[in-house]
Amino acid sequence: MSQDSCLVGLIGSGIGPSLSPALHEREADRQGLRHLYRLIDIDALGVTPNQVGDLVRAARAVGYDGLNITHPCKQLVIAHLDELAPQAEALGAVNTVVFEGGRAVGHNTDVTGFAASFARGLPDAPLDRVVQLGAGGAGAAVAHAVLTLGGGHLTVVDALPERAADLAASLNRHFGEGRASAGTPDRVEEPLARADGLVHATPTGMAAHPGLPLPARLLRPSLWVAEVVYRPLETELLRTARELGCATLDGGGMAVFQAADAFRLFTRREPDVTRMLADIAELAGAAAARG
Repeated sequence: MSQDSCLVGLIGSGIGPSLSPALHEREADRQGLRHLYRLIDIDALGVTPNQVGDLVRAARAVGYDGLNITHPCKQLVIAHLDELAPQAEALGAVNTVVFEGGRAVGHNTDVTGFAASFARGLPDAPLDRVVQLGAGGAGAAVAHAVLTLGGGHLTVVDALPERAADLAASLNRHFGEGRASAGTPDRVEEPLARADGLVHATPTGMAAHPGLPLPARLLRPSLWVAEVVYRPLETELLRTARELGCATLDGGGMAVFQAADAFRLFTRREPDVTRMLADIAELAGAAAARG
């Protein structure tokens, strides 16, 4: 049963530039839903990530319907929830919390968000061998999505070798031995030379972290490149890859599809994804123009 009003928030660090409030509120307005989406920035509040449980309890106490959770709280929040949806449990990360029947239930819409965006934007891309840069919270979700989509083998590369190794081991437990392996940035050239595609899931390319996540010489026209960063929609990596002739996928689709899935969980209403895709292009473009 849908509802007529909704109060939700986003908990994370440095989330002032987030486009999530506008995405959710625009779609709610079009549906005649009173929807307030608040930013709960732990930096602005002066609290640590380990205090995420206090924020979740406070939000539930004052009548929030749910929360989105982002870096660096996606794993830390799990200990403070009553239940996990299967996808969140398998992933060990939560990006959406729904308060229902006195219980806090954790979900993960990042996996389905990336999978839906990839299927829409790169429907015929080969997935026999894929290299992924980044093994953090977003990286774990994207890795699960790639293998769920039918990826043959995923090489997970991270500046923290133990993090890449842990994610690869988790993927092998979930999808079967031999589906994933770990790598380091200084040795990415060999697996990338044999790969069909590259997934980028680190902050490099964001406004605060400009630049390329790997040397441009490692890209080639036959390689598809998928990005998780959506501010800006065209990162330096995507621009460089496109100029070389690579098929590319920006991070806007993942942002929209994960938001749409969260909107559905919060409001029990069906979002119009086509409208939301137009919203993200407009919002991201306006943000880029403002600098």
